[in-house]
Amino acid sequence: MSEPPGEGRVPPSTFMLIFRGGAVSRHDLSPSELQAHVEKWYRWSEELTGQGRRNTGTALDGPGATVRDRELVTDGPYAESKDLVTGSMIFEAASLEDAIEVARGCPTYEFGGTVEVRPVQDYRI
Repeated sequence: MSEPPGEGRVPPSTFMLIFRGGAVSRHDLSPSELQAHVEKWYRWSEELTGQGRRNTGTALDGPGATVRDRELVTDGPYAESKDLVTGSMIFEAASLEDAIEVARGCPTYEFGGTVEVRPVQDYRI
């Protein structure tokens, strides 16, 4: 895994991981399988914290709704469960490449999930 941000290195930037699909979007997992998977997420988050990557994440509960053109509200706007946004995490990384390395360690791939890596705009600019 890449070096975490710290003293003597490039100042960290903030990134967001957007999680889609994965275990929580599936309905064929037993409670014990889901619990074991969730424990992997906790360990991964703790590992990132241990590396000095301040991270804040949240899982989303569903279903949600979509508002378009301020009038149309649609329940369950997702074509497939793999497209369902299931959570997000904000953390620090030295670069986009470093953030991608962090995303590669995510447990979501075990159940077909995907991770979108996005830089968070610095509001101080």
